[in-house]
Amino acid sequence: MTGLFDLFIILLLVGIPLALSLVCSTHILLTKRDSRASIAWMGLVWLAPVLGALTYLLFGINRLHSRANEWKKKLADNRRDSLQPFLPDMLAQCVPEPMQTLSRLADKVSNQPLLAGNAISPLFNGDEAYPRMLAAIDSAEHSITLSTFILRNDKLGKQFVDALSRAAERQVSIRLLVDYMGFRYSFPTLKKRLKKAGLQYAEFMPPNWPRTFPFLNLRNHRKLLIVDGRTGFTGGMNISDHHCRDSRQCIPIEDIHFLVEGPVVTELQSIFAEDWYSSTGEELEGALWFSTPETPGSTLARAIADGPDDRFNMLRQLMLGAIGSAQTRIRIMTPYFVPDASLEEALITASLRGIQIQLLLPGRNNLKLVDWACRHHLLEMVRQGVEVRFSSERFIHSKLFMLDESWTLFGSANWDNRSLALNFECNVECYDNWLTQQLNQHFDTQFAQATPVTLSDLQQQSLPIRLRNAAAGLLSPYL
Repeated sequence: MTGLFDLFIILLLVGIPLALSLVCSTHILLTKRDSRASIAWMGLVWLAPVLGALTYLLFGINRLHSRANEWKKKLADNRRDSLQPFLPDMLAQCVPEPMQTLSRLADKVSNQPLLAGNAISPLFNGDEAYPRMLAAIDSAEHSITLSTFILRNDKLGKQFVDALSRAAERQVSIRLLVDYMGFRYSFPTLKKRLKKAGLQYAEFMPPNWPRTFPFLNLRNHRKLLIVDGRTGFTGGMNISDHHCRDSRQCIPIEDIHFLVEGPVVTELQSIFAEDWYSSTGEELEGALWFSTPETPGSTLARAIADGPDDRFNMLRQLMLGAIGSAQTRIRIMTPYFVPDASLEEALITASLRGIQIQLLLPGRNNLKLVDWACRHHLLEMVRQGVEVRFSSERFIHSKLFMLDESWTLFGSANWDNRSLALNFECNVECYDNWLTQQLNQHFDTQFAQATPVTLSDLQQQSLPIRLRNAAAGLLSPYL
């Protein structure tokens, strides 16, 4: 009896941890592309077998196979015919020559068509964006789809719920999707208010064992509002009072959202429909959700979804291609800048070949660890001629990437591994001189007011600060 008990103890203390380490190691070797991340995870699961395996289960599995994959193909087939009339007849006549290779890359990477006839208007901060969004909800006649990462239980969040409630009373069909983790950025949540209003909502990927629990680290960061399948809003703004210019906010936020009209709204609606199907199993199809596209403008645009599923790495590939396509200037505005080695080297290489690169970042960041890791990456980039400035007034949450005078990428994605490997994101690429010039003017204003980061500033940092930033930089693959 004692021998069996001893064998059980050995199995418990040695066999199970060894099995966990072997299973995790096998998964790491078969699924991880980044050798640095692979080595780090392998070290963790072997040096701390049980704790390491649990950590890897929660935060290391960054790929999933969505049950929406088959329906995605069906949805794409249905939409392809309706969008066919809006495909540019001849790429050479529509896209500037230096950008044509980039457009072809985006075709291959995203499997989404570049669509003509769109009208895209930037909306600066919540003071411009939210009234337009609420007015669109109040004017809805048939359907509203809304996806957000954060829906705060504050004055603005309640305004949105009340507007949706009024629309529901008009018999407008409503679908609201909120990320499970983002829903809990305020407590209590708005669940009771949503239920009282009778609104149909769902949470994206709640931690249900065993189906979604291993993917707790994979979040839906997309921000989409589509009204009657015709009018869309997307960009970087969550639904929160913090995005409004209010001196009472402890961390005022500078952000940009976009009003989108035209055929590309159909692509945005398709992305929402896929997320909704993944979360609820309900298929959103037909004229109720997808109206006949119109052509109110002249912008060439393409919606690009990215996420830890069959669309993994799309945005990273597009960003690398865009950096290589730049002829004179690259401008980046982002709250979280922790690029991987490929993006960092691409920016440095572009600077060395004479491209002006301007990077605008928040001087005050709400995520200290990300801020420290960011500062670690800046030293070599500034050394190689990249112009970096920190905004001192407000927390920059805007997500803009502009090339020369004709190409813009905007949406929900940041320049970090969380956005490019772990989150579900949605961006829009645009070929439009007027839009890019308008955003360049906004960038000029913000950049002129920001504080330059010099090489001497970075080199003269104290040893503890440099060690802190370097240690945070080691965590870049997980931030």
